[in-house]
Amino acid sequence: MRRGDRLFEIIEIIRSSQNPISAARIATELGVVKRTVYRDVATLIAQGVPIHGEAGVGYILEPGFHMPPLMLTPNEIAAAVLGAQWVQTRAEPELARAAEKLIAKIAAVSPDHAQMSFVAPPTSVAPVSHSPEVFEAGEMRRAIQSRSKVRIGYRDASGVITRRIIWPILLGYRDEGRIVAAWCELRAGFRYFRTERMTDAEVLEEKIPRRMDILRTEWRKAMDAERIGFEGSGMSLA
Repeated sequence: MRRGDRLFEIIEIIRSSQNPISAARIATELGVVKRTVYRDVATLIAQGVPIHGEAGVGYILEPGFHMPPLMLTPNEIAAAVLGAQWVQTRAEPELARAAEKLIAKIAAVSPDHAQMSFVAPPTSVAPVSHSPEVFEAGEMRRAIQSRSKVRIGYRDASGVITRRIIWPILLGYRDEGRIVAAWCELRAGFRYFRTERMTDAEVLEEKIPRRMDILRTEWRKAMDAERIGFEGSGMSLA
């Protein structure tokens, strides 16, 4: 995390706490040591942020402090809130928490006249039921970002389980469940894998031997050709 982002996070952590919050707790939330928190808080105070602290008690933020306003239109705010609501109800816990924090940050720097969009948003997202998954979606996202191969057990629609090594390209989020677009070494082609059908998964140390942008371009071309060939059926079977 960049230091500028961490300073903002410290302000939001202290603001959101109903009681004085210790440096140790802030450090735990941010994944840093207490010394870093002490240094960052000192920087914020020097910049005029009204943080007050007492040894053995913790930090508080003076009521009424506001970050510089973020100038968003009502439609932009509605879009941000609706998007975060969708993520909160359909993404894995890691992204759901991030969506909640995102809205809190936008609300904190939005002008007063826009606050009702956060207190009583005019939009809503219907809840959905989630199928159990053996592989945390966050791990798949990190595998994609690090260009790591993934070994999976995959159960097809008839219940047959095969062992695959895949090169994950994209993680797609649907209303119910997630789909991984990947190159499959077993099938020597691009395939889609439903995460709830993965019986097990392991991120390998071996890296994907292709540039990700080139791989994605080839995937899009292959999918376009398949849609044309199968009159828009869209997906090849894994």
